[in-house]
Amino acid sequence: MTAHSTIDWQRLESGVVVLTFDDPAQRVNTMNAAWAQSFGAALDRLSALGSELTGVILTSGKSTFFAGGDLHDLIATTPADAGRLTAFTDDVKRMLRRLETLGVPVVAVLGGSALGGGLEIALACHHRIAVDTPALRVGLPEVTLGLLPGGGGLVRTVRMLGLDAALDQVLLPGTAFDAGRAHALGLLDHLVAGADSLIPAALEWIAANPGASRPWDRAGTIPGGGANSPDIAATLPLRAAALRAQYKGAPMPARAKILAAAVESTQVDFDTACAIETRYFVELATGQISKNIIKGTFFDRQAIKSGAGRPHGYPVHRTAFAAVLGAGMMGAGIALSCALAGIRVALEDIDYAAAQRGKDYASRYLAKQVAAGRRTAEDADAVLALITPTASVADLAGADLVVEAVFEDPDLKRRVFGEVLDVVAPDAVLASNTSTLPITDLATGVSRPEDFVGLHFFSPVERMDLIEIIVGEKTSDATLAKAFDIALQLGKAPIVVGDVRGFFTSRVILQRLIEAAAMVGEGIDPQSIEQASVQAGYPVGTLALLDELTLTLPLKIRGQFREVAEQQGIPLPEHPGDAVLTTMAETLGRPSRVAGAGFYDYSGDRRGALWPGLAEHFPVAENHADLRELQDRLLFAEVLETVRCHDNGVLRSVPDANVGSLLGIGFPVWTGGTSQFIEGYPGGRAGFAARAQELAHRYGPRFAPPASLLRESAPPPGEPAIRSGERADA
Repeated sequence: MTAHSTIDWQRLESGVVVLTFDDPAQRVNTMNAAWAQSFGAALDRLSALGSELTGVILTSGKSTFFAGGDLHDLIATTPADAGRLTAFTDDVKRMLRRLETLGVPVVAVLGGSALGGGLEIALACHHRIAVDTPALRVGLPEVTLGLLPGGGGLVRTVRMLGLDAALDQVLLPGTAFDAGRAHALGLLDHLVAGADSLIPAALEWIAANPGASRPWDRAGTIPGGGANSPDIAATLPLRAAALRAQYKGAPMPARAKILAAAVESTQVDFDTACAIETRYFVELATGQISKNIIKGTFFDRQAIKSGAGRPHGYPVHRTAFAAVLGAGMMGAGIALSCALAGIRVALEDIDYAAAQRGKDYASRYLAKQVAAGRRTAEDADAVLALITPTASVADLAGADLVVEAVFEDPDLKRRVFGEVLDVVAPDAVLASNTSTLPITDLATGVSRPEDFVGLHFFSPVERMDLIEIIVGEKTSDATLAKAFDIALQLGKAPIVVGDVRGFFTSRVILQRLIEAAAMVGEGIDPQSIEQASVQAGYPVGTLALLDELTLTLPLKIRGQFREVAEQQGIPLPEHPGDAVLTTMAETLGRPSRVAGAGFYDYSGDRRGALWPGLAEHFPVAENHADLRELQDRLLFAEVLETVRCHDNGVLRSVPDANVGSLLGIGFPVWTGGTSQFIEGYPGGRAGFAARAQELAHRYGPRFAPPASLLRESAPPPGEPAIRSGERADA
């Protein structure tokens, strides 16, 4: 390999050339400029061999086959770079097309995963062979980053699998398949037991298929027909409507562009289809939304998982035996999550029957997985066997992790810890699962406050990927490092936050909840509030979420904030949403979904329509509500609180803010998270601050941008920051 080459060349006696992707400057192979130069040079050498070339094998010197496009390059592009990105993308496609039409059989052998651009390279080969190992993944996940496959993957999967299968199984969901599923679908052609069998299997196939070519180069038709086929054409309006319904107006354009590109690609020849794919890819890649998503869901998530928030200098910790105190919904979910990670669990409650009900929760969950084919019955039994329900503290002996998950009562929490400290391991991590109670206060009842930490799980625990680690005044760095490792062991993303009431996620989501309540009090149609919520990209309407969480919870947290503020001599300003929540919960007796009545009516477990009585108690104003204005109020309420959390030390990093808001409180994915929302706003920080000032002028000082934001965002003299009402998706 030359000093500047990313591809190793080996010519075998049979005339087959083995090209090994192995970029010396990177941990994984990516589609960067160095690779493109090396690949072009390799293709020139292959062409120069003429009839001496009998076949080509593509393989990798890394643990993965190929990681795809370089996201660092993509996130740096702007609309001004569209021409350059188009040229680079077209060059890559031309090279893959040269490979595909060399006139000799070309085989990709995968000893590791091929995702995104890596699979696109493999799809340009005539045959794909992979090791049948659980760790190997194959797929086109670009949609999860707000993109579409730009290296010919969209065009080739449609022509290989048919429009329906390509869209429904590969392109729109962005699934990363294991080897078996990828083979069954047709993305892989052959599986072998081990890496040593890859090259021999490829050589055997090359010898047996000297005239290999692709169906589209033999005037083949698209399986199932193209967009002009009557059967396909009849379904296209339904597909478009389903996508609109899925996002409810939220600015998530990738799937719509995938659908458009795939449909259009079936109506033209292969090369024109590739040009169509490039056009849609460049539109997405140079837009702000894909950059937001890449930043928040990839780079920030990667930073957290790599230990950016973990104290240095401490050995990696693995817990072996966890004691979960309290077998209610949260405790049961925590116990299940521990067992799913292979950790032995003692699930303790006040009596054995209550503890057994907690284990039954795990049993029902595992039974559903078995029924869906996602887990074998034997594996489910093995997981369930790790959970021991108990009412005896003695059964917790030796536990190296204690997670308390009882009611949000400080005295109760201190009492249950007092009952187990003499039994569990002397260096056990002592964790409280709380969403609002200060960890420092709870640690006052524990003899080992340096081992005490907050682990705020989210419900349902087994499905939610976030853990909020709360550091008390006396929590040691060693304990924080252990807690961080435990979260990763459970397969969660840990964010580290400071010890104030509500921590980060509860403080931030509270602002959206009470802002929606304030809108009701202003006479805004509740249906408009819900429509604005989903159009902003929130998973559910904010009033529906209030019902789920109970209307008394924001009032309780606000009361706690008020007490702290009064103790500090800084009274907490009244929020117009407080009165609405008080009226609903206390005067009208409509506090929650659980109670059967809130902003919505309920029939059993089913949410019905918005309560008609709202109009009587909160008359709707005659003036029409601006949905964009409502969206901004909900979004800005949460983002401004995030800025305050950065300012007062609750947050330690931008990745913690973005990942925590995306995974913990359902902040819209298209924004990249609450901190990235500011960076991606038109005009950046200056534009965001200007819009916040507009909202503050109309609705009050709760929208006033903090001084830190104003200092960092002042535009150059004479330069406007942003036009009123602009948004990143405008």
